[in-house]
Amino acid sequence: MLADRILFIDAEAIVLDKPAGLPVTAVRDGTLSLENHLDSLRMGFQRQPSAVHRLDRDTSGCLLLARNPKAHRRFAAAFEAASVGKTYWAVVSPVPQAASGLIDMPLAKVSTREAGWRIVPDANGKPARTRWERLAVRGTRALVAFMPETGRTHQIRVHAAAGLGAAILGDPVYGAPEFGGGPAMLLHARRLIVPRGARAAIDATAPLPPSFGAAGFGAGIGDAGDAAA
Repeated sequence: MLADRILFIDAEAIVLDKPAGLPVTAVRDGTLSLENHLDSLRMGFQRQPSAVHRLDRDTSGCLLLARNPKAHRRFAAAFEAASVGKTYWAVVSPVPQAASGLIDMPLAKVSTREAGWRIVPDANGKPARTRWERLAVRGTRALVAFMPETGRTHQIRVHAAAGLGAAILGDPVYGAPEFGGGPAMLLHARRLIVPRGARAAIDATAPLPPSFGAAGFGAGIGDAGDAAA
């Protein structure tokens, strides 16, 4: 029922609140992906919408779909030009000591036969920058807003763990040992703003999933957190 998770829709775009666990593209293990649901998202159009960007399988929140090829090209160019506003919320541990900052840490992909591939900090890697702000604290955990200025694979997950020293709870690859492999990765694409020139920008905010409330960060913090981010 992805049609019930539409946050924004007009003649050229849909912003979907993607649930955690749903891959954006087809995967080898045969799990259903967004591609299996695109027909239900035509919403009266003959053409299926297409995903403009990706979210990790276990990341929830705002995902932009284009409703025609021309719009797809324009939106993709906006992402490439880094003119799209992206805000992610994550629950991390331990609590960052500073209130905000900028992580400027190049990243590279490495692969081994034993562990498969992963992203690591590498001075010779691709530039990667993420601004962050601490929104709330609950004991040893913090809710942090991440605003990536670049769009590298697993950027926020690696920057949180290696740059901030506070891994995302439930991250099975980069998470802190006491939380790695948890039932849900607490990373959520909270807000997406896509400029469209003279036309009103696409602006969508995805509600926090129940997993955040279970970690102590429920809906009550939403308004203050969005104002800060």
